[in-house]
Amino acid sequence: MDGNGRWARLQGLPREVGHERGADSVRTVVRASRELGVEALTLFAFSAQNWDRPPHEVYHLMELLRRYLIEERGEILDNDIRLVTVGETHRLPAYVREPMLDLVAASADNRAMVLCLALSYGGREMITDAVRKIARQVAAGALDPESIDGKVIEAHLDSSRILPPRPPDPHQRRAPDLDFLPVEAAYAELFFTETLWPDFAREHLLAALDDFARRERRFGLTLNNTDETARPEQGGDPAEEG
Repeated sequence: MDGNGRWARLQGLPREVGHERGADSVRTVVRASRELGVEALTLFAFSAQNWDRPPHEVYHLMELLRRYLIEERGEILDNDIRLVTVGETHRLPAYVREPMLDLVAASADNRAMVLCLALSYGGREMITDAVRKIARQVAAGALDPESIDGKVIEAHLDSSRILPPRPPDPHQRRAPDLDFLPVEAAYAELFFTETLWPDFAREHLLAALDDFARRERRFGLTLNNTDETARPEQGGDPAEEG
C-alpha cells in the first residue's frame, strides 16, 4: 500500500493524515474485493524495515492497525471473512497483537474470503525463515534433502496459511519494489499503478482485475499446447512464452 507519505506531502499535510486516508482505502478495497468475489486479498501493511521509521510514526501506524482490527471486527465476521497474517507478528506491541490474534481465532471458520495482513513482513526474512525450518527437518532426519522441491519450499513459507500454494493473481504494486511474496509472485501477473494508496478506490481495483482478465497465461507453453490445468512447474522456460 504505497504512497501514504507522498500523498500527504503533495497535499501539504502531515504524514499521519496520509496513513489515515490510507486506512480508509483499506476499508474500501476489502469491501469491494468481498463483493466482487475475490478469493484472497493480501495487503502489505507494515514491512520489517518500517520499524526503522521515526518512533512517533511507528506508534501512529500501530494505533491505526489496532483501531482497524477493533472497528472492522464486526464487518469481517458478518461478511464471513477469515483473517490471517504473515510476517514476524511477535514483534507487534501487545495492544495490537491481542486484538489481532482474537480476530484471527474468531474468524478461523469463515470461508467467503481470506484477508491476509502482511505485518512486520519482509520477503527475504520469510525465505530465510523457511530455509531454517527445512534445514532443521533435514538435520533431524525427518526430511531427505533430495526430496526438497518447489512444493516443499512453498509449504514452509508463511504464506502457505493463506490458500493452497499457487501464484497470487494479480500482484499489484505502485513502485517496482517486490520484497513482497517474492517466491509466490514468481509466476504472478504484475500490475503497476501510478495511483497513490490514499486515492486507491473501487474503480482502480476493477481496472487491475480487468487488466488481468485480458491477459493470456501460458507458463512457458505455446498457444497450441496450453493446458488450463498446467502449473508453473509443468511449463518450460518462461523466456519462451512469446
